[in-house]
Amino acid sequence: MKKIILIAVMLIGSYTSFAQTSVFDKFEDMDDVTTVVVNKEAFNMLSSFKGNDPESQEYVKMVQNLKSLKVFTTESAKIATQMKNVVSSYLKTAKLTELMRVKDKDAHVKIYVRKGKDENHVSELLMFVSDLQNKADQQAVILSLTGDIDLNKISELTSTYIPKKGKQHKEQ
Repeated sequence: MKKIILIAVMLIGSYTSFAQTSVFDKFEDMDDVTTVVVNKEAFNMLSSFKGNDPESQEYVKMVQNLKSLKVFTTESAKIATQMKNVVSSYLKTAKLTELMRVKDKDAHVKIYVRKGKDENHVSELLMFVSDLQNKADQQAVILSLTGDIDLNKISELTSTYIPKKGKQHKEQ
């Protein structure tokens, strides 16, 4: 009997550690929340579509190392406040570093990262966008990206789409 209980505990433990749950998943089932969740299996499938050009190969390498992408958005004032509170609580316990903060009349954007295997990698990127100042039209967005994210690759790939001063980038 003890062996069966031990095996059951081990199986449940390995299942729960395998499941990609997060503190933000509670928003997924709420009616006034739009949710996008992309899991490791989807990233693996995307990485199997190999293009011929080097840029496509770089995307494939980057996507292969991602574990999950979760985006939760709402226009409900009540849920936007809940999202703000959950993010604040998560930041108190998670080992995330603020990467940047942008504030303008329309929104507040905060981006946080968790260090990865070295200074060029992060294991989690968390972005929170809120408009809690505007009572008439409150919105909030939580974006969570996890995996082995190479900042150098992201920088290289995004630089191909950002026009240089005085030059236009080519359309795809």
